[in-house]
Amino acid sequence: MAIQVLCGSCKSTFTVSDQFAGRTGPCPKCKKPITIPAAPVKAVVIHEPEAPSTTSTATGRAPTAPLKRTDRPVSALQWTLVGVGTVLAVVSAAVARVQWDSDPPAWFLLAGAAILAIPSAWLGYAAIRDRELQPHRGRSLALRTLICAAVYVALWVARGYLPPQIEMWEWLYYAPAFIAVGAFAAFACFDFDSGSAIAHFSLFLMVSAALRWLAGIANL
Repeated sequence: MAIQVLCGSCKSTFTVSDQFAGRTGPCPKCKKPITIPAAPVKAVVIHEPEAPSTTSTATGRAPTAPLKRTDRPVSALQWTLVGVGTVLAVVSAAVARVQWDSDPPAWFLLAGAAILAIPSAWLGYAAIRDRELQPHRGRSLALRTLICAAVYVALWVARGYLPPQIEMWEWLYYAPAFIAVGAFAAFACFDFDSGSAIAHFSLFLMVSAALRWLAGIANL
């Protein structure tokens, strides 16, 4: 940065480098001693940061404002419907135990699995979903729930093709395949991690196994 100097004797002006600031030397014209003034301090301008934007329409750049996440908990009406459904399921299982001396017919078991799978898939998602992610809602949630429930029901149908009496050690071969398919369905439908997907499928297994036991079904 150059410094402009005015000689007090001959009134000549000239510029010198800022590295000579504060030094004394002869004037190039009249040779009188002059002192080079200090270099002017350059002002630093601090600009106010731009306000965060929520759209790229005006600026042409990506939005900088954080996305607002709204968490909608399960409503009281939904919990009430779940409670009523639970009572009806328990009552239906108890009636089936009295109505049929042996295992209930296949149509009853299939209908029960289908009716149970839908609320189990929905409630399981509401209970263990990642709260840091935007939840699925509306038609998307309904479609995902139906697909996941259909896979769960299909697994119970597949269980019907296995031998009626299965020893505990034999489940070491069958169980991993059932759990893998069920967990993959929860993973694909609800964007779960592997642990949450297994927990979601396990919830359906425990509830359905408890109702089958209550209905007097020998082979769970």
